[in-house]
Amino acid sequence: MEIQMHAAAASRMAPKVIALLLAGLFAGATSAAESKKIWITVGDAAYTQLQKVAPQTIARESRLSQTNAAGDKNAGSEKVHLVEVDEEQMLQLSAAIHHELKRCGGFMFHASENEGQKALKQPIAASLAALSRPAYVIDNQTLVTPMLPQMQDSNIAQTINDLSAFTNRYYTTSSGVNASNWLKNKWAGMAAGRSDISVSQFTHPNWAQKSVILTINGTDNAAEVVVLGAHLDSINSAGTGEATRAPGADDDASGVASMTEALRAMIASNYKPRRTIKMIGYAAEEVGLRGSQEIARNFKANNVNVVGVMQLDMTNYKGSPSDIYIYTDYTDSQQNTFVVNLLNTYLPTLSIGYDKCGYGCSDHASWTAQGYYASMPFEAAMSQDNPYIHTVNDTYASSGNQALHALKFARLATAYAVELGSDGPGVIPPTDRVETFNGSLSSGQKKTFGPYKVAAGGSFKAVLSGTGDTDLYVRKAAVPTTTTFDCKSDGPSSTENCTLNLTANGDVYVMLNGYTASTYTLTLTYLPQ
Repeated sequence: MEIQMHAAAASRMAPKVIALLLAGLFAGATSAAESKKIWITVGDAAYTQLQKVAPQTIARESRLSQTNAAGDKNAGSEKVHLVEVDEEQMLQLSAAIHHELKRCGGFMFHASENEGQKALKQPIAASLAALSRPAYVIDNQTLVTPMLPQMQDSNIAQTINDLSAFTNRYYTTSSGVNASNWLKNKWAGMAAGRSDISVSQFTHPNWAQKSVILTINGTDNAAEVVVLGAHLDSINSAGTGEATRAPGADDDASGVASMTEALRAMIASNYKPRRTIKMIGYAAEEVGLRGSQEIARNFKANNVNVVGVMQLDMTNYKGSPSDIYIYTDYTDSQQNTFVVNLLNTYLPTLSIGYDKCGYGCSDHASWTAQGYYASMPFEAAMSQDNPYIHTVNDTYASSGNQALHALKFARLATAYAVELGSDGPGVIPPTDRVETFNGSLSSGQKKTFGPYKVAAGGSFKAVLSGTGDTDLYVRKAAVPTTTTFDCKSDGPSSTENCTLNLTANGDVYVMLNGYTASTYTLTLTYLPQ
């Protein structure tokens, strides 16, 4: 999660004492927090804390922003501010938010004032023209169910310990670079022998650490993409240099490890998705979601049709009564409902909670800002998350020397990836339209209906019933007559039917002819364009 620090005693101190503690803590942190100025956007509550730790900092621009897309059942608003700070103030801000607000100190980095202003003015979850929404139907139990019992907490524990063994994984350090290379090699080794799986690193121009992207190419619907992500960097709030210890076992080695076990289960089952699946280890999350922002913007600029995003940020510290918490702000409520349905279907013994984490609290916010559907299941309620993160004490031992909590998220991630990855084009399939008409005709009277816009590959079926004797005529592209038609049904009663099949989109017309005085019920069934 975004930068925070923990000191149990500090929570009992008066605000002035906390401010002095924070000032002293960061006074010598110049190795990691250089004095250069940067632009960030922060939510209203975070801005209040920033004014306490850096009273001279004034917002360049403020704007009321939506926390969810218009029409979302969890839609709300939050004032967001564009401010210029130095990196030390950025660290102080996040530590203060953790102490005072009991939540992650979310903010988003911007390369320039102009970029920050654009982000401030961009509506949350502005839709992409080419973006399609999946049907969210759960119908791949035969694929998902056998994978879940194969997954092991011991595998997750090994990945957590391997990643937390690096001195730190900070985005500017050599060990941060080495951790990225290690993850690339681990995933590539797991995928050896699968020609449909590739692993690459995404180069960020302004820092050394690279993001890692694994791609499982879709078979027949590869243009639609499902993204699972977790950040690979770590931080020590006191200032992170080459020799600073920042194990980041929970934040966020646990998320990477949960995702990696999901990958192992899919490969072991020889699973081949229809949609393309991408798993991403983001660089530089801890300093303003920098890695995920660059990737999400890149995907949007290249018109990548991402149909869903799941973020796994901290999965192994069970600090709250419920097993998995769904965060409802800066996420998509329809996809969140799908995630809850996955839990109820595949992991029915788990309890589910709900919470909010505020502006820019993790990498899902980068995707939401670009108009993609995103969700973040989390290890605990925000005020009860792991108190050791961003310190030397964020270790495997601090999560109880276990990975059983993270295993829950690995299984959820597998269900999410396979259910979304196994579908065809990500639109709800069209259904037949049914229209019914009632009336009466005198002898020799005719009545026409149409045109009806029928889709290619669909059929058009007309069924007639009633009293007397009415004849039925159907024709493509033009109104039928008693001598020109594509189908007719003219028996000695009003019980008639006609069916046409269309190989291309087209118009269909219907005519009724009252052979004798009659009443009728006409039912038309067709696949609309």
